Amino acid sequence: MTAEPTKEKTSPGNYFVANYPPFSAWQPAHVPDAEAAMHSAPEPATPLGLYLHIPFCRKRCKFCYFRVYTDKNARDVETYLDALTREVELYARLPVAEGRPLHFVYFGGGTPSYLSATQLGDLFARLQAVMPWDQAAEVTFECEPGTLQEHKLQALKEKGVTRLSLGIENFDDRILESNGRAHLSSEIFRAYRWARDLGFDQINIDLIAGMVGETWDNWRECVRKTIDLAPESVTIYQMELPFNTVFTKELHVLGSDGSPPVAVADWSTKRAWVGFAFEELEKAGYEVSSGYTMVRDRSRTRFVYRDCLWHGADMLGTGVASFGHVNGVHVQNVDAWENYVDMLQAGKLPLGRALPLTPRQRLIREMILQLKTGRLETRYFQEKFGVSVRDEFAEAFEQMARDQFAALGDDVVLTRQGLLQVDRLLPAFFEPEFRGGRYT
Repeated sequence: MTAEPTKEKTSPGNYFVANYPPFSAWQPAHVPDAEAAMHSAPEPATPLGLYLHIPFCRKRCKFCYFRVYTDKNARDVETYLDALTREVELYARLPVAEGRPLHFVYFGGGTPSYLSATQLGDLFARLQAVMPWDQAAEVTFECEPGTLQEHKLQALKEKGVTRLSLGIENFDDRILESNGRAHLSSEIFRAYRWARDLGFDQINIDLIAGMVGETWDNWRECVRKTIDLAPESVTIYQMELPFNTVFTKELHVLGSDGSPPVAVADWSTKRAWVGFAFEELEKAGYEVSSGYTMVRDRSRTRFVYRDCLWHGADMLGTGVASFGHVNGVHVQNVDAWENYVDMLQAGKLPLGRALPLTPRQRLIREMILQLKTGRLETRYFQEKFGVSVRDEFAEAFEQMARDQFAALGDDVVLTRQGLLQVDRLLPAFFEPEFRGGRYT
């Protein structure tokens, strides 16, 4: 590992590290391991979460690589919601989940707020009848501002949603449109005002540094407007180009002057933009929560979903192509609509691929994910895994220190430059067979 070059081009591929081992290592041959894990009692004191994938969108963003659909009618939506409910019902009967309280719930997408208030009310009632979340520490719901109405937000509040995550990404209509976003800036402020008036416990704003067309002037204005809104938390992602996006495909179509039609800022520039945002948010009273998040009050604003997963929680991943983790086994559902619906109509869990983790892989997974918070508490790993991570991974940590990306004491603390490029540093901790390969 070497220090970051002055310019580092944004090229196709996954940069953000969301799990370990990489998804490319998960295979259909391991599905029986996942099934065995689900038919086993849970490990003691392990929190349980539920993720529900709502794959509908008004438009497909040009940087999106998730399993989403923009061409489904009302009957298709009902068919999918029936299948999703059936999946949760099947899980609720399994030994790994039966009678086990949910610690967190996360509605992601796609666009969960694409659903109507009536559809949401019906879905929530059916889900809660088999797997209630009234005692959950956090219920998160992702929203696209243009799909929100005041009565829909009221329904979410009444059904127990505690954290709204607003996918704003940028405040400039021109940039939103050129990147394929469906909403406009006027809809952002309207939706935010409704949500604030309704008194949600936590409102999170998502931004993306480096959207196509981004400039320093625009980014400064986005940060200013975010601070003016004063959400409880702000999440800032750096634009990447996964392989299966519209933008990535467009990179191969050169213009008449021989240049690609898509120009994404290099990584140094994007990190500078995020660094500026962090500095301005700190001036406004926010604190660092991870390499992507700032919170206004750490004592009150938590990311239960994130922190539980990064500390080894179980999560039932429901919905087409969803990822989960149960009893030390990674699992992903089938990634085609027809297969997903057909399997559930036949009464089968729609499992597509899986991977049982070795004890060392479970340690590495938690370690690299917790590094994203900017601080690695070594005592936690000593107590949970019986391993001194400072000794076990001494070479990688010492290189981070030499590059001025981390300070090594009792704990490992990332510097600001280390925090801004933490995903780039994590593969140094991967087992040799997973370094350099395709992540997905």
